[in-house]
Amino acid sequence: MRRTVKDLLVEIKDTSEVIVDLAYSAILYDSEDIAEEVLDLENKINDLLKQIRIVSILAARSVDEAESVSTILQVADASQKMCQAAGDIAELVMRGIKLSPEMVRIAFIKSEETIVKARVSEESEIAGKTLEDVRLHTVTGMKVIAIKRGYEWIFDPEKDTKILKGDVLFAKGDIAGVPKFFKLVTGKEKKIEDLKIELEENLEKAVELLIEMKNLSELAVDLSYLSLLYRNEEIAQEVSYIEEKVDNMKYEVQMLVLKSLKDKPDEELKILIAILELAHASEYIADSAKEIAQIIVEGLEIHPIFLQAMKEADEVITMIEVTEKSSLVGKTLGDAKLETNTGMHVIAIKRGSKWITNPSASTKIFAKDILIVKGTREGEKILRGICSK
Repeated sequence: MRRTVKDLLVEIKDTSEVIVDLAYSAILYDSEDIAEEVLDLENKINDLLKQIRIVSILAARSVDEAESVSTILQVADASQKMCQAAGDIAELVMRGIKLSPEMVRIAFIKSEETIVKARVSEESEIAGKTLEDVRLHTVTGMKVIAIKRGYEWIFDPEKDTKILKGDVLFAKGDIAGVPKFFKLVTGKEKKIEDLKIELEENLEKAVELLIEMKNLSELAVDLSYLSLLYRNEEIAQEVSYIEEKVDNMKYEVQMLVLKSLKDKPDEELKILIAILELAHASEYIADSAKEIAQIIVEGLEIHPIFLQAMKEADEVITMIEVTEKSSLVGKTLGDAKLETNTGMHVIAIKRGSKWITNPSASTKIFAKDILIVKGTREGEKILRGICSK
């Protein structure tokens, strides 16, 4: 039975998002198992792209239909490039190239959304329940992206996936939600220790830039989809600005790495290769996001199937206005703990004609701010309630 364009588009979007998360998990935890899954998913995306091309061509019956279908293929092609970037990261792991422990610690603390792993203990209150039952994403702001069960793996688990004692959960989310996540999974508190950096100055700067590139490239992807959903050229232009910024940061990272090359042993050179490859992957992801946003910039027709597919994707991305009555007014994002309490991650804020991209914990919320958020459908309903009263 031939699959529909909508079904294929939903699977391509969901897979391209989880594959990037898994790729970063693979290199942060030096896991060949996860890296192999990333490469398998890359092959899966290639197959899905072939299918959607065939189905899209068969669906177009006129010039107008062909033009709107072409935008779907443009989104699919961009998603494939994101997966290629994830595959490049996975190849680093397969070649035995890894980051130093210091770099992993910096990534853990300074990433916009961190990736953690925790083992389900005998005392855990979530053991024996499904992901839907425990609502980890909504309750803690941490989304489970993979589960290791003995020698088996469950990647991008469904909401009806049951959590068992001894499972190792890999999750992504706001670092503020990590203590609550560990408490639920392990039954014990986990403190976020102060970061002690022991890297030479050039490498420290390069790693911090690399993390910012990762954050910005992921933001660009989210905003590119949002620009299509709302047919908003202003958001699409913001994606182009971010892409240009990421390009400039890539060259700065390359310069810093070259400055630190002198008298380095082979093992340290491998680490530098990893930094350069990760910078390239982030740039490639941002470039892919720009390709999606260009659909709006160029004034192309968006096929209705795309909007239907977005509604069925795993994560919701939307805009919510903060009213004057909202309890959020005057609070910082850190005080509000929106991701921890609702599972919704604030990726940007529109304040009048001004954009605040990658807002920090100290960013204050004002009445009439428009929050650009992504997360669960349940979390969206909760946040809309908080923003309105």
